[in-house]
Amino acid sequence: MIVTSYSRNVLSGTSRAWRVWSLSDGYLEMPASLLRDSQDSPVQQAGRAGTLRLSVNCFALAGPGVDGVLIDSGGGGWHPTVGRLEQTMADAGIDPASITVLALTHTHQDHLHGLLTADGRVLFPNLQTIVISEAAVESFFAETHLARFRPLLKSIRDGDRVAERLRAVALPGHAPGHTGYAFDTNEDRFLFMGDVIHVPALQFENPEFSWGYDDDQPAARATRQRVLHEAAGAGTWIAGAHLGWPGIGRVVRRGGAYGYEPAAG
Repeated sequence: MIVTSYSRNVLSGTSRAWRVWSLSDGYLEMPASLLRDSQDSPVQQAGRAGTLRLSVNCFALAGPGVDGVLIDSGGGGWHPTVGRLEQTMADAGIDPASITVLALTHTHQDHLHGLLTADGRVLFPNLQTIVISEAAVESFFAETHLARFRPLLKSIRDGDRVAERLRAVALPGHAPGHTGYAFDTNEDRFLFMGDVIHVPALQFENPEFSWGYDDDQPAARATRQRVLHEAAGAGTWIAGAHLGWPGIGRVVRRGGAYGYEPAAG
């Protein structure tokens, strides 16, 4: 398995049949008060910083059974610090015309608006399918400037196959229909987990910390605990929309909590 972040490679196992690209769309500066404890109060450790910088990542897959799949599309022209996906893909040697399936984790602006570039162009001219949870279809339709993409929508449920080696995984709590994608090569397992983690510096060690924009904080907290427990036990690679560069790594147990070991080239 080749894990590629920009031009850096990480080899895990012996198979070179598949490639995973971690692609930066930019970043967001968010108020530190959005990180909340179990009583829904701002987390003091985060508050000292004033603001938190969140990476915004998308992931492209290549190889048998997953060719042409992109997970999330970034923010496009929604905010000036995002919308860099087109340039990042060019730097990585990926032609946007090669993307035929977009698998959305949810429909927040920093995951969805990259269907269009900041100047209004369609970024993926050969896109055939937009995979989306049934529960997120309504919010997609609310984005009226993306109406041209509605005929491409394919709604999915937990466990549905998106591609031969890619399966939808319900990750409730953050947004309606928040969905991850599990990729299994028989040697390596990945979970593209969307917004399960927003502040990796604090949420691995304290998974009870939630995010102010989580629709259902108790559900998001339970999902995070489950994802970290299962990933640590199985040695699964996790890929997160807001994990710091390179956006991919492994979960390790540290006492009664967890740590994060990013992929290294």
